[in-house]
Amino acid sequence: MRSRYTANAVGDADHLFRTWHPRTRPDDVRPDPTLHWIGLQVLATAAGGSDDDTGVVEFEASWEQDGSHGLLRERSTFARRAGRWLYVDGEVS
Repeated sequence: MRSRYTANAVGDADHLFRTWHPRTRPDDVRPDPTLHWIGLQVLATAAGGSDDDTGVVEFEASWEQDGSHGLLRERSTFARRAGRWLYVDGEVS
């Protein structure tokens, strides 16, 4: 989760592509270069341990764009595939 936030913040589309489950990954994963991520707070986690194949992370991420500020709150689902955690999807609240 934190690595994907950082990838969005620094514009690392390659990392986002590699960490997005191929079943749900869009064709274009490039972050919006005008959107600046300025903070991340993990609120809760469920599963995602060394014996789990799935996990959930609930987080809030702060952003700034063209002088406006906002907050994204999402409950993200991850799946382990070939030993690596991949983002599957998320529910924005």
